Amino acid sequence: MRFLYCGDVMGRSGRKVILDHIPQLREKLNLDFVIVNGENAAHGFGITRKICNSFYDVGVDVITLGNHSWDQREVMNFIDEEPRLLRPINYPAGTPGKGINTYELKDGRRFLVAQVMGGLFMPPADDAFSAIKNALAPLKAGKDFHAALVDIHAEATSEKMALGHYLDGQVTLVAGTHSHVPTADAQILPNGTAYQTDLGMCGDYDSVIGMVKEVPIARFVDPDNKGRLEPANGPATLCGVYVESDDETGLAQKIVPIRVGGRLSPSLPV
Repeated sequence: MRFLYCGDVMGRSGRKVILDHIPQLREKLNLDFVIVNGENAAHGFGITRKICNSFYDVGVDVITLGNHSWDQREVMNFIDEEPRLLRPINYPAGTPGKGINTYELKDGRRFLVAQVMGGLFMPPADDAFSAIKNALAPLKAGKDFHAALVDIHAEATSEKMALGHYLDGQVTLVAGTHSHVPTADAQILPNGTAYQTDLGMCGDYDSVIGMVKEVPIARFVDPDNKGRLEPANGPATLCGVYVESDDETGLAQKIVPIRVGGRLSPSLPV
């Protein structure tokens, strides 16, 4: 399996870089599956049905969310009917939507996607480790899925790393989102799971984690400053990770960071 997971899409510039580059990346990398984190796609806060459809139209197969899942209230009206849109699995029982799902490709292979939200410095949620352990327990690689992605949407790098090692050998990729800064630790863990602490964002890096930089700077200088945060809309970099895996074992064979466009140095598989 060859697949791509793109980090947090930040505002209009992030949406544009996804719409501009996903069709070419699907063709150039011969991708079987594409996943995007879209929780900041609507002006930095949440996602809408219109944005979801625009992503699906260019070749995105699944969209994950995170702590901004419900910022756009309309999501409540359609997430139960949209299996391609996932929120954290460890939200309390009865929360609309799903946190894990399996998708069948045209050739019959099955791709599993799950998202879990971290507990450190994040909004309250059920325990991340037990939630994902229980969800994966009845599933077997090569039978129930041929590749599996677990996204950990979390603030603390230690928590992301711990979950990566906790799931090593059980899934194809554990990837972190949320912090909007790509980490330089893409690797295959000892038992065959690909891992990167944070994919970074798809957005304008001439910013403070995707926001126009003057307001965050002013807030740090003067804690009483209540200026409104606005997404930066300059040229964006698409950041993510490309993975190749073995269909029988569900384990990774290759992981390469992806960076296309904008200010960051480019990175693509050779």
